[in-house]
Amino acid sequence: MNFLLNLVASIGAAVLGAIGLVGELAIFAFVGLSHIFRPPYYPRLILRSFMEIGYFSLPVVALTALFTGMVLALQSYTGFSRFNAESAIASIVVLSVTRELGPVLAGLMVSGRAGAAMAAELGTMRVTDQIDALTTLSTDPMKYLVAPRLLAGIIALPLLVGLADIIGVMGGFLVSTQKLGFTSSTYLVSTFSHLKAEDVISGLIKAAVFGFIIALMGSFNGYRSKGGAQGVGAATTSAVVSASILILAMDYVLTQVLFVK
Repeated sequence: MNFLLNLVASIGAAVLGAIGLVGELAIFAFVGLSHIFRPPYYPRLILRSFMEIGYFSLPVVALTALFTGMVLALQSYTGFSRFNAESAIASIVVLSVTRELGPVLAGLMVSGRAGAAMAAELGTMRVTDQIDALTTLSTDPMKYLVAPRLLAGIIALPLLVGLADIIGVMGGFLVSTQKLGFTSSTYLVSTFSHLKAEDVISGLIKAAVFGFIIALMGSFNGYRSKGGAQGVGAATTSAVVSASILILAMDYVLTQVLFVK
């Protein structure tokens, strides 16, 4: 009997803890977003965060998109050749990259790179009392540390995904024309005939949401970290894992909203 009571109590405590954490995250996100639209503004911090999230993440995102497009073309050819449907490779590559693979893979790569860096930086500031020092200096830490990162994430990731789409399609083009026997004109005509503006726009909408998630989880976990170096490490791990899971979950939700009529 005691075992059952303890089990129920443990489950209840875990559920209440999860609800409390979700509520804390929602309040943190609301406060951070509200500071984006209220002065004072810190353009230098926004630019710094933009460079950290966008520019410095460009090499890893570009390489990921390039090889993804190349592998996608090869795998599509392997499957479609069994049904004499090789002509559909160009459309599959461009739709897969712009709708799904570009935003999702870019989000996961940036989460592992920039999201972890945000959590580590803010976590270090928290455990060394630098965030408390900002409050002492009459500077709102949410305005100074969190809002610029949220805004930079929302802006930077769609730009990264736009470049990733181009590079991913180029990877499929290179493999198809150099290895699979397609002519350049045929492949390009098939690509542009199947590509619609809504495919690209939907991917950019996903990218903006993913950029917000990455900045939010990196800032949230770093901001509330505690326990010295070990706490900073735990916050960094939690930021990457939680952002990656939320990206995959929101990808399903956004796909349902944008494409399922």
